[in-house]
This record gives sequence, C-alpha cells and structure tokens, in this order.
Amino acid sequence: MNKTTAHHISDNYYMEDTDSVIVLKDVCKQRRQHKVGPLNWSLPHGCITALVGENGTGKSTLLHMLLRTLYPDSGEISWFGQTVQGEMPLELRQQIAYVSEKPSREEDRMTARTAGGFRAYWYPDWDEQQFGQLLQAFDVPADVQLSKISKGQRQKFELAAAIAAKPRLLLLDEPSSGLDPFAWKDMIIMLNQAMEQRDLTILITTHRMEEVKRLADYVVLMHQGQICGMQEKDELYQQWKEVWINPVQDIQTLNWLRECPGIIEWDDKPDGSVRILTADAQILQQTAEESGITTQVHGLEWEELLSCWVKDHHLKTDREARL
Repeated sequence: MNKTTAHHISDNYYMEDTDSVIVLKDVCKQRRQHKVGPLNWSLPHGCITALVGENGTGKSTLLHMLLRTLYPDSGEISWFGQTVQGEMPLELRQQIAYVSEKPSREEDRMTARTAGGFRAYWYPDWDEQQFGQLLQAFDVPADVQLSKISKGQRQKFELAAAIAAKPRLLLLDEPSSGLDPFAWKDMIIMLNQAMEQRDLTILITTHRMEEVKRLADYVVLMHQGQICGMQEKDELYQQWKEVWINPVQDIQTLNWLRECPGIIEWDDKPDGSVRILTADAQILQQTAEESGITTQVHGLEWEELLSCWVKDHHLKTDREARL
C-alpha cells in the first residue's frame, strides 16, 4: 500500500501527493438540524482509510455525497481527478462499489448467483470466476434466496459482489454491524485479500476498534459534522498516552510539568498522584525524570483516544480563532 503523509492546514486535510482518489473542497450539507461541513479533505490512493466518530456526526452523509445519492449544498467533490456537477456519469459510477450496513431488499427474492448476474450488467469488469470463488470460500450458498440466508452470509455476499465488480474505490458503511465473530473474521480476510490482489482504495466507517487495528492504514475522525483530523493508524496509537505521576509535594514542580506540550487532561487524585492524558508522553517523561519524579505510561482505550483527539482539535481551533 502506498502511504503518504497527511498534514493539517487550518481545516484542510490533504495528502502531500496529488494522487488522491477523492478530494473535497468546502463541501457543506444541511440535513434537518444538522450541518455537515465545510469539509476539506482528500482520500489517499491505494490504502484502507477508516472513518470514525460517534453516531450522528455525518459519516453516512459524507458517504452518500461521495456516492452522489445526496448532493452537497455547496462545495466541490472530485473523483479520480474528475469533478462532477449533477448526476455522476455511468463510467465513473462503475469504478465505485458500495456496501451498506443494511442491504437493499430489492434482491431478497434473488439467489446470490442471480443477483451477481444482475450486477454484472452494471460493471463491465465484473469477475464471475472470482465472485464464485468468494462465495464458495466464505460459505455463501449460491442458489438460495438472499432473504433466506443468515445476516452474516448476506453481508459476505454483498462484499463478494462488491469485490467482484473490480472497483477502484470501495465504500463500506459499517459492514460488520451484527456479524458474528466468524463472519467478521471472514470479512477481514476478504478485504485484505482484495487489497493484495489489485489496485484498490477502501473507505470504511466503523465503530469497532479491532477493525481499525486489523485493516486501516489511515484514520479520519469526524465530530459534529467536521473532520477533526487524519493520521496514520500506527502514529495515532503511539501518540496518545496516559501518564501517571507518583505523589509529589512540590507544587512548583507540578506547575512546571503542567506547561509541557500536548497535555489534554490533568487529573489530581486525592492521594497526591496525577493522571495525565497527553499527545507527547516522551517530553513529559523526560521533564519529570529531570526533577526526580517517577512516571508510568499506558496506552489508551479506543474511546478515550478518540475523545482526546476531539479535545485536541477544539483546543487548536480555539487557539487559531484567538490569533
């Protein structure tokens, strides 16, 4: 996978190379009481990017704007370097496959084999051999009505059909929702194999920490309709830490430590110890050790890591507004 480095300029999250699959510029969408945007962001080519955030923050709205089933109120979206006004051309749509959290009921009376044949009409690069192999490998019955197979089998059919379409871009909206552990593992295998076999870019929305760990190259955080940041997954997990400081009586030293960069949360405990959440544990440790203070460093759980990321985004935004 070809990794590049994301950088942050104001509210823009672009890749340093120009080979981006999707680029959003000042994209906004108002849906009832919720506003999504303005979004300035690009999706890196040849990678799996996980789009994360709490429910209702705009992830599905963003996916539907990328599919052109929703139109932005303002701004511009380009796909593979092509900007579209109005309906997406067929030749562009044929390069994109989509798997929803809730499969369409239109194919319920079809078998997997029949539904695959129907989809083959829409995708000129459809690989019937690969489709059959995926169904067999992941135990999806080819000649049973889709409404009569299990949810896990149905979702694996959807993934097999999306991969067999040979898209350049695969959009996945909570594809593992409701899957049992065995079906989930099959999904992970299927997606990793697809990435190894061909030039493919995947954007996936997910709430599952293990899914991000097993699949993602990049992580994008959405909060309250805004993109708060994009980072390489490994860097993100290494960045945020929980640091414990043993009881210290010297208030002046503690105040000195408070000035260390990257601190998001400082919690004084009744016994005199301190729990700190920071994006720069190394500097905090070094500063503490120079004063003879013992520290303990731990990684964060996924939910707390995302919370720190959101707080950090708001702090940076507030600082920029004051300048």
